[in-house]
Amino acid sequence: MKNLLYSLLICVLLGSCNAAPTVPFVEGLEDYPTLQKVLVDTAKYQVQILYTQIDRNEHGNPLFTTYPFNVDDSRYFYPASTVKLPIALLALEWLEEQQVPGLTLETTMLTDSVRPSQLPAWSDSTSQTGLPSIGHYIKKILLVSDNDAYNRLYELLGTDYINRKLKEKGLPNSVIMQRLSFPISPEENRQFNPIRFVDNSGRLILEIPAREADSTYVVPGNPKLGRAYYKNDSLIQGGMDFSYKNKFSLTDLHGVVQRTIFPEAFVGMERFNLNDEHRNFVLQNMSMLPRESEYPSYDTTEFYDSFSKFTKFGTEKGKIDPRFRLFNKTGWSYGHLIEGGYFVDFESGVEFFVSAIVYVNEDQILNDDQYETDEVGLPFFAELGEYLYQRELKRKKQLTPDLSKMKFVY
Repeated sequence: MKNLLYSLLICVLLGSCNAAPTVPFVEGLEDYPTLQKVLVDTAKYQVQILYTQIDRNEHGNPLFTTYPFNVDDSRYFYPASTVKLPIALLALEWLEEQQVPGLTLETTMLTDSVRPSQLPAWSDSTSQTGLPSIGHYIKKILLVSDNDAYNRLYELLGTDYINRKLKEKGLPNSVIMQRLSFPISPEENRQFNPIRFVDNSGRLILEIPAREADSTYVVPGNPKLGRAYYKNDSLIQGGMDFSYKNKFSLTDLHGVVQRTIFPEAFVGMERFNLNDEHRNFVLQNMSMLPRESEYPSYDTTEFYDSFSKFTKFGTEKGKIDPRFRLFNKTGWSYGHLIEGGYFVDFESGVEFFVSAIVYVNEDQILNDDQYETDEVGLPFFAELGEYLYQRELKRKKQLTPDLSKMKFVY
């Protein structure tokens, strides 16, 4: 079994499916003990990996070669905060569609409430103006995965818009239908707050009434996870039902990151329709570290460089070398750790995509706060990133990419 997995790993990660594994490489994998441990027991860790090599043609356009490991888009895992990335992108697409004079990234966005399950948002102490806006919500999502910021954009867009857009863009294995860290019923998640956009003088620019989704969404297959779970203080035997929670497959996450970094590699309908200003805003904040942000300002003892940068850096607490940038989105909840990202080394010209999910829940009990995140989850991502980085350093390319456009001044 171990040799089979080694062979498969070599096949998918090196693209050498017709070649027999070499002894030096098998021995080399032993330098990555957690990666090896996870790959040997795919059933326990529910691991899935998508790795994309990037080559460039004479015009600098990207050419993708993707190698999947144990990927199955029908197998459910809880996507946690990774769903925030498409919501941020769709909020910008929605903004551009409105074509309302004075409606911009920075326009004040006031969220009201008309139901007991809804909360208003009339201020934001973390912004420079003290007021909320689409742009500031997106920044908080991409920097530290802020849940409230996601919920506000979810309420702005509504589930019908979100899920229709995902399907149109060729992302068919996902359903987004819930707020995060906000336990309300599926019925209440189908209700969306009224919202007002106002200018600096308080003049109304755009008003959106309270709305209800036309469609009811459910995760196919009625998935259940774990052998038991805690609800409040009670231990309930049997799997936890995720039928009315979000689904975001690894293939779709990988595809969203690719569409963000290289929209030109996709046909028009599959792209997120963002102007250059908005796309650069996303790229800058996807790669920014918490210490590089003035508004919001973050305590770096809690929000250290690798707080939301798992690949290669997941086990480090110090500063990340500025030669590296990771344009990514992570998620972690219910024992799942997920990341989709585009990794860059400006000095060597290395660039690649990698998305992965690993499940670290030894006792198979959900909501008990007993997950092997530090012991297995983060070391897995750190070793996977280092392994792929070392392979890319050795990989010969015909053309060295010009990565200057991916450098942002913070």
